[in-house]
Amino acid sequence: MKTLDQFDLTGRSGLVTGAASGIGLAYAEAIAEAGAKVTLTDIDAEGAAREAQRLCDEGYEARWDSCDVSDLAQVAAAFDNHVAANGGCDIAFANAGLDVGNGFWSPEEKRNPDGQIDVYDPARWDKSIDINLSGVFRTVREAARVMKANTDRRGGSIVITSSNAAEVNEAIVGVPYMAAKAGVKHFMRHAAYELAAYGIRVNAIAPGPFVTNIGDGWVKKNPAAKQAWDKLVPVGRMAETSQIKPLALLLASDAGSYMTGAHVMIDGGMQLGPVKPLND
Repeated sequence: MKTLDQFDLTGRSGLVTGAASGIGLAYAEAIAEAGAKVTLTDIDAEGAAREAQRLCDEGYEARWDSCDVSDLAQVAAAFDNHVAANGGCDIAFANAGLDVGNGFWSPEEKRNPDGQIDVYDPARWDKSIDINLSGVFRTVREAARVMKANTDRRGGSIVITSSNAAEVNEAIVGVPYMAAKAGVKHFMRHAAYELAAYGIRVNAIAPGPFVTNIGDGWVKKNPAAKQAWDKLVPVGRMAETSQIKPLALLLASDAGSYMTGAHVMIDGGMQLGPVKPLND
């Protein structure tokens, strides 16, 4: 098989959570562009429907479903609906997440007293852990269920959205987000170990600062905040979501057939520390 042919997803299908915008939408676009039938799911049903229709208008095969990853029944129903529409599920992106705010530091390097552990709002902690960690568990649980049931198909690929905050201290995003993403990394490793026997690969993408709608799109709305973030990144800029698509396609396709249990950083060098770019 030629190298580029390994990225072809013709005849396969995939489901993406949190796909109405941002990184999740980029995942959905990537596998649709490679030939897969894709289901976009999101708690924002209107957004998922709009983007699925746009993909269809562009000539791709897409559908949508409403799904809140805090509700196991909704996650299960989304996968069941996908299987009913496509005869199975080959690819799943456990992507849905949220930023509950109140990090210890602001991008402007100012201390945020509300983000300190002794005063941190327990409700924010619970919400972050429930969506960013338990939501991943619910999604992987249901993906594994439907992929294991389809014994006539070629295993499957599950890709989890982690964060560079799983490996480095990212005080800006806040303590529960870091804890959740660290949990995601280790959950992914066990899931990969357990599901390998069924031909199901499990990997995680660990993004650094991307321009998305997380936190109500505050970076998009605040040019000063983006400039502050840009200065923290060794390559000198935040990333656009289109830049994550090649990596997503690698992990979803046969091109990544020997990869499982990998936690792949894509963060512009943030794990190296906030150094000044050479062109600054």
